[in-house]
Amino acid sequence: MYTLPWILVGFILTIIISKFIGREKIDKIMKKIGLIILYFFVPLLIFRIFLNTTFGSEEIKFSIIVTIIIFIMYITAFMYAIFQIKKQKMKGKKRNLYLKTLLTNQGRSSAFIGGAMLAIKQWALPAAIFMAIVGIALFAVIPAILSYMHKKETKNEKTETKNPLPWFLKIYPWYLIAFVVTAITIHGYTGITTEDFGDFGLILKFYTAITIPAALYYVGAGIHPTDLKKSELKKLIGIDKKNVDSDHWQWVRNAFVLTVIITPLIIVAVFTPLLLLGTISEAWYPVIIINAVLPVTSTNMFLLPYGIDKKTTAHIVTWTTLICVPIVVFLIYFFTLV
Repeated sequence: MYTLPWILVGFILTIIISKFIGREKIDKIMKKIGLIILYFFVPLLIFRIFLNTTFGSEEIKFSIIVTIIIFIMYITAFMYAIFQIKKQKMKGKKRNLYLKTLLTNQGRSSAFIGGAMLAIKQWALPAAIFMAIVGIALFAVIPAILSYMHKKETKNEKTETKNPLPWFLKIYPWYLIAFVVTAITIHGYTGITTEDFGDFGLILKFYTAITIPAALYYVGAGIHPTDLKKSELKKLIGIDKKNVDSDHWQWVRNAFVLTVIITPLIIVAVFTPLLLLGTISEAWYPVIIINAVLPVTSTNMFLLPYGIDKKTTAHIVTWTTLICVPIVVFLIYFFTLV
């Protein structure tokens, strides 16, 4: 809980700094910082967690459950997108753009805001498993689907049809999994933990502890004050009668309803009975529910070359962050009590 204020710190400091060097330059810098966190902090934090825990049958069972959850989330996004496409009578390129945008923006900020759960001992391993599998979905599975759609769309056009995802993001899922497998293997065969590393273990613990506040700072820095207007909120809710950009805000509303309302309700409806029946553990349930209400990840902006809508993605990242972060804070506090 003490790490979550770093979101506010990131938001306020970014506003102050932007007065001197400009918001556009800050966004470019933060984009690079986000990659640094993803590559040099998150994997080592996950490595430390898996190194200190025995990965057995229960962890394998939870990994399967997480895979099913992510499948449910994206199937829900696909079905909801198809429903809205028929309702709004979209066709051609507009249909494909909407479908790709809505599907992509089901991806959640597990490595950033969700990382706060890693600070709670009983949730650390389930949260790390969730984070690792979400990483595969965000940077391997979804880009593969988008790449297929991208190639299909440009089949008869004289345009570049190669996978537009940068190479450093193509390898990220396997890079992350390598740290998980290495930690599990070392601990499984030797029983070694970070305590056996002496001073190096302390350094590793301190270094990886920086990951959570750094990631939360990154999330706060990504919130644009220009979006925090009463007029923008009216457009999101759909009560601005003077709104001329109706398509854009309709898409944002659809994505917002999908990620903040529909998906969490489905996850709660499926897994609450399982908790009550004793099918899933009390340590798993909070991780599952909190991950269901995480805001949309800002790393979706890396997927713009696939033809997803930039403006819709930017707005849904901002508004889900503003709405979901307080909910996540409450849920973390609530679940640690009960």
